[in-house]
Amino acid sequence: MAPPGPEGGRAAATAPGKKITARLKRTLPVRGPQAPTLSELMRWYCLNTNTHGCRRIVVSRGRLRRLLWILLTLSAVGLILWQCAELLMNYYSASVSVTVQFQKLPFPAVTICNINPYKYSAMKEYLSELDKETKKALETFYGFSEGKSKVRRSVDEWNSTGSEFFQQIPLLKVEDFPRMATDLHSGQKRKIEGSVFHKDSSIVNSGDSNDIIGFQLCDANNSSDCALYTFSSGVNAIQEWYKLHYMNIMAQIPLETKEKLSYSADDLLLTCFFDGLSCDKRHFTRFHHPLHGNCYTFNSGENGTILSTSTGGSEYGLQVVLYIDEADYNPFLVTSTGAKIIVHDQNEYPFIEDIGTEIETAAATSIGMHFTRSRKLSKPYSDCTETGADIPVENLYNKSYSLQICLHSCFQKAMVQSCGCAQYAQPLPAGAEYCNYKKNPNWMYCYYRLHEKFVKEQLGCQQICKDACSFKEWALTTSIAQWPSTVSEDWMLRVLSWDKGQKLNKKLNKTDLANLMVFYKDLNERFISENPANTLVILLSNFGGQLGLWMSCSVVCVIEIVEVFFIDSLSIVMRRQWQKAKKWWNDRKRGSSGKAPQASDVERQGHDNPVCIDEDLPTFTTALRLPLPQDGPLPRTPPPNYSTLRLETAFTEQLPDTLELGQH
Repeated sequence: MAPPGPEGGRAAATAPGKKITARLKRTLPVRGPQAPTLSELMRWYCLNTNTHGCRRIVVSRGRLRRLLWILLTLSAVGLILWQCAELLMNYYSASVSVTVQFQKLPFPAVTICNINPYKYSAMKEYLSELDKETKKALETFYGFSEGKSKVRRSVDEWNSTGSEFFQQIPLLKVEDFPRMATDLHSGQKRKIEGSVFHKDSSIVNSGDSNDIIGFQLCDANNSSDCALYTFSSGVNAIQEWYKLHYMNIMAQIPLETKEKLSYSADDLLLTCFFDGLSCDKRHFTRFHHPLHGNCYTFNSGENGTILSTSTGGSEYGLQVVLYIDEADYNPFLVTSTGAKIIVHDQNEYPFIEDIGTEIETAAATSIGMHFTRSRKLSKPYSDCTETGADIPVENLYNKSYSLQICLHSCFQKAMVQSCGCAQYAQPLPAGAEYCNYKKNPNWMYCYYRLHEKFVKEQLGCQQICKDACSFKEWALTTSIAQWPSTVSEDWMLRVLSWDKGQKLNKKLNKTDLANLMVFYKDLNERFISENPANTLVILLSNFGGQLGLWMSCSVVCVIEIVEVFFIDSLSIVMRRQWQKAKKWWNDRKRGSSGKAPQASDVERQGHDNPVCIDEDLPTFTTALRLPLPQDGPLPRTPPPNYSTLRLETAFTEQLPDTLELGQH
């Protein structure tokens, strides 16, 4: 028999080594990335992990039991993913908890204004022409003259020279709504073109068309671009028309002059008590409002001192008697009598026209207060602002930020940019001036168009402005009683007239007086704060609870999962890919050179390649992968003497023929 060739000997020598390696792999523990395949890695993980479900899948006997454990484990994993997703959504849902506390507090600022902004007797010089034209319009349309009702006159009977007030804003009577109207000044009928806006309701009046009156505003640069504003009530139409001209006149009067035309503290305040002690005008700070004239703020805190009450109740709050002087009211500007007040913080701007509370004359008005201070969380819990510094709108009021301040400032900025001038009812921006006919003939049309966009949220102010994160609110409870009573009216009016002194040359009438009391019902502050309902600690605790409940898994178990399923699995996959790439490269080189594969190349493939040997500490498994010698023939086992192996066990003595062979 011919001896085996070198290739056969190499295969015979390699086969026992592979068997030994396979046996060692089955008996010795395989750890982490040392596992040669993903299936062996997963088996090792299931046998050594702390998650009992995975271990039961491997060690369970019988297909039914193993299938049951697979279903239970997958269900637990699904529940964990679902609950963890719920926890994450709850964590980012910006939920808050509310905390309510009660504590004592100082007294707020109280701003008081007369409903009539300026004394009519002092304003006649500026309003005489406007009042004259207004009376003519009433006489023509309603037949009123000096307060007496007469038969309506025809428009043609109005013989007057041209009026600039009616030329600037024509007052119209709508006869064939909405197509035809009559100019109350000229008597000419005109066709209505452009947009029609009904100011009293979103639904156009369906009654008698003769009751609809309004005025028309046109673009000074384009006379065909007009808008008709109609009112179902003549009172509203005349008042709105009057206010437009009134603001145009007041915008041209200097501030110092307007302060003199309005009410002084001595004119407005008759008596004052606070916390059971007497007070006077020195406790009030003058504040000029464009639409309400001189207003006076009690406890404004400008001198650095904020007053506080000793206890709750009407006897320990602010008590003032106001002199209203109804006889000196502007009959066309205001139609109600009394005063307006607003309770606010010392750092807040008093928006009298928006949230002011009216008090009536010949009555005692008691206003009980409950104070609430709120604190909201900013992003990501709510879209509020801390100080307003992140809002791209200039604060024109020089007070702490609020949503109203932002909206009014935004509109005023848009007014200056679009119309070239500022609206009279709001503070004046730097470098701008108030609108008036002489310099800005188109301002009224521009103002109405801009205000329409503002109401429809087309200016972007409602999108830019945000609520303040911190704000204070006073909940007011108002009660009214007749004052003074019939039995005490005589002596009280006499005493108050005496206290008024020589500044008043007539006896006071109770319709000229208003009694006001502002007090805390109790000295408790309701503090509402928002706190995150979900923090990082709570999130981690919830995750741990879910993992422990469904898979008896801890943080160490999570780290183990990351190590096996990500690090070790990636290592095995990358090693396999590297081996394939190396083999492909070697085959390509041999193909290009035309050389037969060398033994060293064959032996260095796969896990025996020194380049792919893992860099962990040496183990018995890695020792088996040591590279073979580079030079010389590969070591191999010599072929056995088959004859000797066969005869040693069968014969005790050596046969002669074998001796001869051995000697040769």
